[in-house]
Amino acid sequence: MAVGWTEITNDNVEYLEKVFKLYDQTFPKEVRESHETFYKSIQYSQNSFPNTFRFLVGIENEQVVSFATGHYLAGVNSGFIVYIVTNPLIRSHGLGAKTLNQLEELLNEDAKRAGYESINSIILETETIEMVHTEQEKEDCVKRNNFFNRNGYKRLNVKYMQPPLHNDEHSIPLNLFVKNRNGKEINKKTINDSIFAIYNEKYNSVNQIDKTILNNCLVEMGIRNLD
Repeated sequence: MAVGWTEITNDNVEYLEKVFKLYDQTFPKEVRESHETFYKSIQYSQNSFPNTFRFLVGIENEQVVSFATGHYLAGVNSGFIVYIVTNPLIRSHGLGAKTLNQLEELLNEDAKRAGYESINSIILETETIEMVHTEQEKEDCVKRNNFFNRNGYKRLNVKYMQPPLHNDEHSIPLNLFVKNRNGKEINKKTINDSIFAIYNEKYNSVNQIDKTILNNCLVEMGIRNLD
């Protein structure tokens, strides 16, 4: 049976608990955002146009087989993918790529609604190879990077720090991958503007991380502070 797609919104939370179960099984607690952050993202998107939040879910036989979340950042006409997860119990060739492509198209629709011909680029974070602790983690890291490469994403040669997701933690150096959708050159200013937008919309407005913490990370990356 083909995968069907639905979106979790303020008015449609039918599969949310199943998604949370898959989410909690996929990520260790220290790198997971709280369930509350997902709710905040959904609520924020109610009044954030032209910025948006998308929460895509893949369904097969009433079972959650994948999900992906992402923000559209109108000020820089870019998407920011936060999570993409496939159910490890489901054997479906190309499910990850299908889920990624489906989310990309939703973000592109948001760009058109914001008045652009199409979206400029889509960005995502991944862990660095230095973060792994075991051979299995190293193998998984390489597989993820190869997956994004196959789907048109290239690693940016920039210093990037993810702000701490929990109060008692430090910022984390991560890789940034970008998919160029319009063929225009992605220069340093474009990258910095995109990172600033991610910090402002995602980590400030939604996650509500303290601005002092966010600004310390931005300074470390050589990017202007949030107001």
